[in-house]
Amino acid sequence: MSGTTEPSGCDGGHATLHAAYYADQACFAPATVLENEQLARGTYRMRVNAAAIAERIVPGQFVMVRVAGQADPMLGRAFALYDVVRDDAGQAVALDFVYVVHGKLTTALAACAAGRTVELWGPLGNGFDPIQCDRRILVAGGIGYTPFLAAGKESLGAARYGAPLRDGGQAAEVVMCYGVRTADLLAGEPAFRGAGFDLRVASDDGSVGHHGLVTDLLEAALDESADRRVQVDCCGPEPMMEAVAKLCLQRGTPCRVSLETPMACGIGICFSCVAKVRQPEGDWDYKRTCVEGPVFDAAKIEW
Repeated sequence: MSGTTEPSGCDGGHATLHAAYYADQACFAPATVLENEQLARGTYRMRVNAAAIAERIVPGQFVMVRVAGQADPMLGRAFALYDVVRDDAGQAVALDFVYVVHGKLTTALAACAAGRTVELWGPLGNGFDPIQCDRRILVAGGIGYTPFLAAGKESLGAARYGAPLRDGGQAAEVVMCYGVRTADLLAGEPAFRGAGFDLRVASDDGSVGHHGLVTDLLEAALDESADRRVQVDCCGPEPMMEAVAKLCLQRGTPCRVSLETPMACGIGICFSCVAKVRQPEGDWDYKRTCVEGPVFDAAKIEW
């Protein structure tokens, strides 16, 4: 990256790097925990007063998070934007992210009461570019629903994100197909319905919604949309995303996936989060999920 400027941090003032996805506009922000609310079994929504990041972040981007003053684990962990909180004047003042307790960092986060300090750097990644369509279908499995509250609200024109604010209202309707293993893992349902989503739930054990796979819900939604412009976006376990990608490819429906590849640095240095992505010439190359993703054209992923 010779000939580029140093990262500008939160204050701006430097030219961006030659590729829009590089993390040169990310900033580091110690933030106070405002809320740490349990949404489902082992699942929490944390709200932090990271205004500098909240005013810039867009749906599909993520932040890296650590607990301040805690050296174990040393590295942060990536969490997708759940939503941005604005004050009465419309200024971004805080952001929400959702996590499942699994491992040292998330266990430590679950113990953080209001007033505790965490450390964030972001916004990171490419996010979902706005796309005009009649119906946007969001397909989520497990914790993969977390990017979709903000994404769907933006599509419906109910919220705007980024600096400068991006235009919303790209879809007449948002359908969310949400798959869980069992009912007590279903999280965020009131928020999704309250945002105006057509929420359709599937569970592996039949304890809530459709007894079966989330791809069953997607097939039904696509069958209803034969004469409409449809955009599918997907996030969740890799086998589910692969199945969604293949189904959309068979039907000629555009589909993007937000990969959940584990990340160590979040800024493209360590190359631990690479994915195989097909190139225009027909072969494939490794792309870093943290900077060239996490959102990719599903048809270009070598599953």
